[in-house]
Amino acid sequence: MEGIRSSSVLSCYYSSKTHFKLRRQPLEHCFLSLPPPPPPPRHPGSRPKVRISLPSMALQVQDQQSFHKSKEMLPKIDKSGRFCSPRAARELALLIVYASCLQGSDPIRLFEKRINAAREPGYEFDKASLLQYNHMSFGGPPVTTHSVEEADELLRSDEQDSAIEAEVLSAPPKLVYSKLLLSFTRKLLVATVDKWDNHVLAIDKVVPSNWKNEPAGRILELSILHLAMSEITVLGTRHPIVINEAVDLAKRFCDGAAPRIINGCLRTFVKDLAGTSTAQTSNSKLEVPLQV
Repeated sequence: MEGIRSSSVLSCYYSSKTHFKLRRQPLEHCFLSLPPPPPPPRHPGSRPKVRISLPSMALQVQDQQSFHKSKEMLPKIDKSGRFCSPRAARELALLIVYASCLQGSDPIRLFEKRINAAREPGYEFDKASLLQYNHMSFGGPPVTTHSVEEADELLRSDEQDSAIEAEVLSAPPKLVYSKLLLSFTRKLLVATVDKWDNHVLAIDKVVPSNWKNEPAGRILELSILHLAMSEITVLGTRHPIVINEAVDLAKRFCDGAAPRIINGCLRTFVKDLAGTSTAQTSNSKLEVPLQV
């Protein structure tokens, strides 16, 4: 027990200035014994809504065209039947960071706990659900359908998609993600933790003031920014790729305004990075060594 009391991990807490930070605290204060973290919630607008117009009995649901288009875009599966797309790794990293902030635990430790968690007796994972899972399923503006049957069919399909998401995101990661993706996810989490405090300051400069005033309501969006900034600065992924992935994550899990705001925040962040790099290069050229 003495060893446990002397141990410490990084945990999240809200700062009065910007969002939430990471700090060291005793291990017994962390909720690492909780079940696998739930998937990030979808904000209003990212799931289909039904509105009935009495005169025409028209129902407002998710855009039918985008719905069928998203169903055709299947995730990438490797020969072992596991996800091998970087999109899946970024989604898993977001899941872990989001859950760690809610639980007050260290993201890396929580990730490793999920990786090494023992399966429940009798648990079986249906790998066929991976083929049906769609990382590109985005919410869209509602349209009017012309029959109750058509709307009911779309709603049934959405309920089925939700069940598949719950099955995949709650399954043991080793059954869902390839070894390469799990390694990439861990690198991304390590980079995020290492750069957290620095990026809190960077985020404070670029996010809207209302996000600062309500940090508890923006944990998901701020987690996306932390992950994206860390991937750019530490892992060296080209910023157009990272920004596009971050915007897609926001489209998938956040409310309607978040994708546009996250896009603007990251572009400003990259512009500031480029300006800082240019200034440092100019200063280094001006420093001419003295010759004796």
